[in-house]
Amino acid sequence: MPGGVNVGTGVGRKPTRGGTGDAAWAAVPLDGVNTWRLVYDDFVPEEEGRREALCTLGNGYLATRGAAPESTADDVHYPGTYLAGCYNRLRDTLNEETVENESLVNVPNWLPLSFRAGDGAWFRLADMTVLDYKQELDLGSGILIRVVRFRDSVGRTTRLAQRRFVHMESEHLCGLQTTLVAEDWSGRLEVRSALDGTVENTGVERYRKLSCRHLRPLRAESPSPETLLLVTETTRSHIRIAQAARTRVLARGEIVAAGRTATLDLGWASQDLVLDLEPGGTVTVDKVVAVFTSRDRAIFEPAQAALSTLGRAPGFDELLERHTRAWARLWKRSQIQIGNVETIQVIRLHLFHVLQTVSEHSVEHDVGVPARGLHGEAYRGHILWDELFVFPILNLRLPLITRSLLHYRYRRLPEARWAASQEGYAGAMFPWQSGSDGREESQLVHLNPVSGRWVPDASRRQRHIGLAVAYNVWQYYQATHDDEFMSHYGAEMILDIARFWGSIAVYDHGRDRYVIRGVMGPDEFHTGYPGAPDDGVDNNAYTNVMAAWVLLRALDVLAMLPKERRDEITGPLGLEPGETRRWGEISRKIFVPFHADGIISQFEGYEDLAELDWQDYQERFGDIQRLDRILEAEHDSPNRYKASKQADVLMLFYLLSADELSELLEHLGYSWNPGTIPRTIEYYLDRTTHGSTLSAVVHAWVLARAHRHRALDYFIESLLSDVADIQGGTTAEGIHLAAMAGSVDVLQRCFAGVEVRGDTLWLNPYWPAELGVLEFSIRYRGTALTLHIAGRTVRVSAGDGERPPIRLSCHGRVTILRPGEAVELPFLDG
Repeated sequence: MPGGVNVGTGVGRKPTRGGTGDAAWAAVPLDGVNTWRLVYDDFVPEEEGRREALCTLGNGYLATRGAAPESTADDVHYPGTYLAGCYNRLRDTLNEETVENESLVNVPNWLPLSFRAGDGAWFRLADMTVLDYKQELDLGSGILIRVVRFRDSVGRTTRLAQRRFVHMESEHLCGLQTTLVAEDWSGRLEVRSALDGTVENTGVERYRKLSCRHLRPLRAESPSPETLLLVTETTRSHIRIAQAARTRVLARGEIVAAGRTATLDLGWASQDLVLDLEPGGTVTVDKVVAVFTSRDRAIFEPAQAALSTLGRAPGFDELLERHTRAWARLWKRSQIQIGNVETIQVIRLHLFHVLQTVSEHSVEHDVGVPARGLHGEAYRGHILWDELFVFPILNLRLPLITRSLLHYRYRRLPEARWAASQEGYAGAMFPWQSGSDGREESQLVHLNPVSGRWVPDASRRQRHIGLAVAYNVWQYYQATHDDEFMSHYGAEMILDIARFWGSIAVYDHGRDRYVIRGVMGPDEFHTGYPGAPDDGVDNNAYTNVMAAWVLLRALDVLAMLPKERRDEITGPLGLEPGETRRWGEISRKIFVPFHADGIISQFEGYEDLAELDWQDYQERFGDIQRLDRILEAEHDSPNRYKASKQADVLMLFYLLSADELSELLEHLGYSWNPGTIPRTIEYYLDRTTHGSTLSAVVHAWVLARAHRHRALDYFIESLLSDVADIQGGTTAEGIHLAAMAGSVDVLQRCFAGVEVRGDTLWLNPYWPAELGVLEFSIRYRGTALTLHIAGRTVRVSAGDGERPPIRLSCHGRVTILRPGEAVELPFLDG
């Protein structure tokens, strides 16, 4: 079977929608014995794009896709290296209008290394007879390994073994080690090691009709016999990128001499190394690369920094040892164990990609959480709302990283304030898509690959992004009780976001309620009403309820700040008592639409839309996850139908507990029966295409209490989203970071029931017995905790140290846990 072993679902069920199940699991390349390995045992060209994304190595500063070192961008391979926060802007003319797009830049490729025997062709796997093939991603050590045994066109048999890392301790260093064994031949071996600055951003097919050349060559040098230097610069943001490469040849562990010839050209620097091999002879080529940019701190300039760092770097093996130790420390902080083998393998893969997209190296840099990681070019590397799903994992493990990523938003408050003022609002209006400076980066038009037409893009109307920012600030504070951050940064963000919602809400005299018009919810299928497709919708329930939540949190922030600090913040903001009194009124009187039977309406007027003939579209198209593209190709629109990409009403149940939501709706004056939740879930479940990978995460969550088996189906779908590429080709463009983090969060906050609110750590497990025993480590307000869930008992052990006791609540039972103590708590059988 191509790509792996058939491990089965582990729980024996298939999702109702989405096309996953045993068939998808059969293609998952996981090791049935070692749960720390992702293994491919053959070369399948049509799967290479997905494999390159899943085998990406990174350290929070840079990441490199798992492309073969000898490859170049073509229909099979796409080498890509991305630096966090390295953006550039390019302009194009579409439909006689100028459009500008900012993209995360595919920086020079540091990997290139190929070879040839005698005067033969340079190595390309497609030209060889492959005798054995194995590619392995070692999750525990952050190492990518490739072993190939092949025979060339003249019958020579060679064994190739490669290891690579992107250093988790020294953020600027990468390494590639190549060992070649001439099994049955002798003669000259020529090795080419290069730095390639001619690369472009062509990793997403639908973007290829637009400008894609982001780099300008500056310098190509060979400062010493072992060393190459390449310096490029982004064309408009003028970020200088310097790469210095050291290539050494070793035999029997000792450095040996080799003939060297350098080729230096615009955007290209290479060395050809020539040596002789005997039959059975073995040679190792170590390539270590240092990468710096003009955005880095504590450097004179990038080229000097790269050469200096490279000159001081030890050999490949010592670097690899330090890198492995750094990963071991990281996994100790992020320990998780599940009795179900298939589940823990994918969970570790997901955690791996989260930890190498944002790491402790992110702390010193002005970076956010890119929706597709540093793994590809989808969404042009922009920052959306994905941190909403990533931060719950970091808050309870590596809160320092969350703090630094929240600073990304804080630094862009001035731009968010300017954006709000330009629309006639107060406060801060964060953009749906953000990049370098915090302006709105959402496209004005996008290409529908089904119809081939460029169509308007209204996604900038997703004002709810500010709600996510405020929610993230509050949740970080609940997990850490970081008073300093809240006082100096968090409070200002929450207050300015509250000001925005206080100003966008308009009083409706007929209803005696406040309304919010012309927005989009997380469900991107509905950009407006039939006949007014891009004007947004009115009173999106998710937006309105969360706006009330933010206004209440803003009032909480004002109440908890010391008077002196409160005056220091509110003075420059011009925040007067009348405005805060209005917040209180809006928080009690914002309008929430309901169906006649008590189900929360997705937005005002949703109930009046037409029902879609689901059977017809499924019979005609099969996969209708991207129903919006299908309908546009038919000159129709999802705005006409009760059909969602992801049901955003259900996001309320994802972010707020049933108690919190009930209290909030009662505060708004609505008679809300929590018994309506199951009917609401069923209603929207029947009308959702799951066109977003986040849909499975949210549905697993909301089904967990009443329909655990169905929740497991969607949990499995969330596990498979990228590793089996269930959306049909999107993983090659970059992993879905929020879905990966969300699958871990389903275990942590949903099945294990871990919540942080009200100075209490809440434990309300509804743990599926099919997943076996769960054990994981977290850090709550500075105290290290280990949670062990088995049967119907959760055991919580606190680490030693001089920390205040913590308050635990498990299904109504409150316990005080002190450092060094442990407690066992029974929980309900779900």
